[in-house]
Amino acid sequence: MYIAFDVGGTYVKHGVLTKKGEIVEKGKYSTNCTNEDTFMEDMKRVVDDYCSRHDVKGIAMAMPGIINIDTGYMKEAGAILSLWGRNMKELLRGITDLPAEIENDANCVALAEKFNGNAVECEDFICMTIGTGIGGGIVIKDRIHHGWKFIGGEFGHMRINNENPEESLHDNCSTRGLINKYKIYMGIPEDVVVGGKEVFDTAETDKGVADILDRWFRNISIATYNLSVMLNPQKILIGGGVSEREDFLVRIEYFLKKNENWENVGSEIGICKHKNDAGMLGALYHLLNKLQQKS
Repeated sequence: MYIAFDVGGTYVKHGVLTKKGEIVEKGKYSTNCTNEDTFMEDMKRVVDDYCSRHDVKGIAMAMPGIINIDTGYMKEAGAILSLWGRNMKELLRGITDLPAEIENDANCVALAEKFNGNAVECEDFICMTIGTGIGGGIVIKDRIHHGWKFIGGEFGHMRINNENPEESLHDNCSTRGLINKYKIYMGIPEDVVVGGKEVFDTAETDKGVADILDRWFRNISIATYNLSVMLNPQKILIGGGVSEREDFLVRIEYFLKKNENWENVGSEIGICKHKNDAGMLGALYHLLNKLQQKS
């Protein structure tokens, strides 16, 4: 058995998984983003509990941020402010003797698809996750492309808006970006909580919102086109809660097909198989590969 953690800014998801990726049990707790000691104490409680009831062989972890997967050093750690500039492998050695490996959470989404998802047969593919921000993972010849500074796949920083060149994919393609533009159009105060479903529902009766939604899908199609042209992957898989909508892929493909070059340069576009468990599954796959390399 293996313990897997998927650390997010709101919750830390965790579970016990078999070598085949079967989830034996799982749970979650609220993330303490500002106190390192509390963060590690919460994690130790989970590790101790699972180890008392299972024969655990290792710990796998998915984390946000810029991570050196060889050393465990995290230059950035997303919303987990207390872990910026810290070494997660060293911190884990303070709570357990089990072998542990850590990987960027968006890369873990891609690894989950390679493990037992919609990219098992692919050597070269891309995953793009759409949520509060835009995440990504690039797989080339069955291996994650981390890049020189371990920032390979940070698609969210790409620029596609000529009218506002400082805006990134985070601004133009994320659900947060969509909701922000909706709030501005509707005159909704910034601090009012709005869900993505409200935007889609309002678009059915409000042409202005429908136009905002169309531009959002068009922006995603532009990003998808650029990724296909740059890396020529067999597949581009899109994940995130919004990707579960029945019309999601159809609307992206509509804009892609309007580009006369898409037929020649386009990759196969699909949806990620794994949803909420992708981080844990990808982290496990990363751990298993690392353990095999060391054996």
